[in-house]
Amino acid sequence: MGQMSAFWRLIGAGWVLIRADALIPRELDPLLPPSARLAARTLRLFSGPRARLGRPGQRLAGALEGLGPAAIKMGQFLSTRADIFGTPFAEDLSRLKDRLAPFPLAEAREEIERSLGRPVETLFAELEAPVAAASLAQAHPARLLDGRKVAVKVLRPGIERRVAEDSAVLRLAADLAEGLVPAVRRLKPRDFVEVVIRALDLEMDLRFEAAGCAELGEVMAKDAYMSAPAVVWQGVGKRVLTLAWAEGAPLSDPQALELPGLDRKVLAENITRGFLAQALDHGLFHADLHEGNLFVAAPDRVVAVDYGIIGRLGPGERKYLAEILYGFLNRDYPRVARIHFDAGYVPAHQDVDAFAQALRAVGEPVFGLDARDISMGKLLAQLFEITALFDMALRPELVLLQKTMVTVEGVARRIDPAHDIWAAADPVVRRWITRELSPAAKVRDFADEALKALRAIARLAEAPPVAAQAAAPAKPRPLTWFATGAAVAVVAITAIVLVFG
Repeated sequence: MGQMSAFWRLIGAGWVLIRADALIPRELDPLLPPSARLAARTLRLFSGPRARLGRPGQRLAGALEGLGPAAIKMGQFLSTRADIFGTPFAEDLSRLKDRLAPFPLAEAREEIERSLGRPVETLFAELEAPVAAASLAQAHPARLLDGRKVAVKVLRPGIERRVAEDSAVLRLAADLAEGLVPAVRRLKPRDFVEVVIRALDLEMDLRFEAAGCAELGEVMAKDAYMSAPAVVWQGVGKRVLTLAWAEGAPLSDPQALELPGLDRKVLAENITRGFLAQALDHGLFHADLHEGNLFVAAPDRVVAVDYGIIGRLGPGERKYLAEILYGFLNRDYPRVARIHFDAGYVPAHQDVDAFAQALRAVGEPVFGLDARDISMGKLLAQLFEITALFDMALRPELVLLQKTMVTVEGVARRIDPAHDIWAAADPVVRRWITRELSPAAKVRDFADEALKALRAIARLAEAPPVAAQAAAPAKPRPLTWFATGAAVAVVAITAIVLVFG
């Protein structure tokens, strides 16, 4: 897709939002400064008939639905933050999660047969009309020949072209933002967009999703905060995915939280702890945990579906994340500040003490408060001000993590309005700290590094001189034994110091 085509699609998207009065809706007028209010009213002169119908969330949902997969993904994200945008707005957007217009069953059958290379009847005894339709795919109830109930996910016909067009528009929007608005450059909009596009591209091959579901299912089973459905591998192709049926009610159903015997407090905690255990303990996590992808059953069972987007963290990112959370849990703001500097999240020329003071100004007012008394919109605004004040740049490798953390908290708060994400995180974070930063863990890490050094020294000591490489292999030299003894002695002494000192 060329730059000019992307430009006109971007203009078209803006026009759709203006026509629906969804760009700067009239309901925001009392909150806007005079100059912004004038601009909004000027844009509203071009609004269409739909602009006078419904609430802001309803108008925005209708506009986003027609703008394609990337716009729908944005709407799904906004719908998880009722605590920021208000419950009516979030509920109006919630239909974007799994209640979009489906494509016909006949087309789904054709897609299945084309992708699997076999007739539908050779695998499924029954294949029913779709029960959920999202931006990229829809889900059909079915039964295998052996009677097991399964869900069959099928990509929308032609969705790859739509995603490619959306990706071109996103790249153009990021380029324009970076070039025309200097204040957003530190947020690296181009890098952010590339992360989003990469995630969308991976969602276009359901074989990757099957592998992710199986991998994360093994991880989830270790803690049992949530679970994943089993993969039916004979029903997996590039555009088709077959999973065991997820028991329970989807959280996107308004009646799901009224199920008899449901423990909403524990349910919310399980979702928060399940995500953190995945990220901290295993370095991979479900990165699309909105209500449409979560099924619940009494008393507190959670089943996650849709593994098209999986986030991964390296050992360094996991360590920094755990230590930052641990520092906040203990209200140790100097420690949190130092970790930000050590990780490179804050530029080295900034003042670490001033940064700790800024963190304290954000953290202290909310500790001890009921979650219902905390304005997340105000809190996020304060955090954004701090990132600007200390010249913090967006970290592309953490985009999925940050986005998922915000989504998870939003979902948990919709389940339990009094949900305290810090209290829920505490046992998972403390477990990680105890395991990874204890004296025994330090001995283990040091021993690993010492053994690596030992092997390197041994290879160096045993290597014959360049001039003698053509001669007979050299015998081990005394330096090898010296290096071995020295390394072992260092490991032993360090272990004694760490454990007993």
